[in-house]
Amino acid sequence: MTGLEGSFWRVGHGREIELGRRSAIMAIVNVTPDSFSDGGRFETVDAAVEHALQAVSDGAAIVDIGGESTRPGAASVSPSEEQARVLPVIEALRGRTEALISIDTYRAETARLAVGAGAHIVNDVFGLQKDAGIADLAAATGAGLCIMHTGRDRAKLADVIADQAHFLERSLAIAAAAGVNSDRIVLDPGFGFAKETAEENLELMARFSELSRFGLPLLAGTSRKRFLGAVTGREAPERDAATAASSALLRLQGAAVFRVHNVAINRDALAIADAMLNARQEFERKRPT
Repeated sequence: MTGLEGSFWRVGHGREIELGRRSAIMAIVNVTPDSFSDGGRFETVDAAVEHALQAVSDGAAIVDIGGESTRPGAASVSPSEEQARVLPVIEALRGRTEALISIDTYRAETARLAVGAGAHIVNDVFGLQKDAGIADLAAATGAGLCIMHTGRDRAKLADVIADQAHFLERSLAIAAAAGVNSDRIVLDPGFGFAKETAEENLELMARFSELSRFGLPLLAGTSRKRFLGAVTGREAPERDAATAASSALLRLQGAAVFRVHNVAINRDALAIADAMLNARQEFERKRPT
């Protein structure tokens, strides 16, 4: 696998983005008081919008807006509170950027309102298995779907890739039953989501290329995760260099989209990875047979 196989991710409101030929960055915009590394920094609409616009200026093609922290042990919020946090941000961004807008939610009603407000993508951290109505919403509106693997609230299989297949095949069956076309879907193996040890996350990194079995674009979301801290000894706000290193390594294993806090440092790391992949492809093209 070269990592440069191009495909188009078709998303809502008649938009699309080419994936594979070069890395695509999805910027994290947490409109929350309690997210694990930046809780409270972008809690107001103005702060969240300015942060999102800066991320686009730094190189993000997608901004992912979330209104509920998904860190382990975080308190859940009501649907109305989640919607009050995210919808004004999406509405404001719709008129100020051409970047794609993603809503980070596992609730179909929040997803419906967000797509109506201008979101192009629904990023579901429960992979359609908490509220299958998200699949129906995507089929009805043409919104893009990011389907994430999680080990939360269930027993996992011992083998890290076998568990990915066990979970994601069910998610894809839900999407297919709802009528979602495969060109609307990106898969996320869910680093840190009930992968409790550094060793489990590192094995998932090491075997990431095995996820090509699904034939769909892959998203890598390692940003500031705890396993990076276990390796480097750094606290969450200081893990951007480790994140960029992991992004580059996962790019070489076929990841196409990278969900990150710090866009600029990941943009540079991924530019090097993209350039190396292009150089490798050019060498293979010229090499005598």
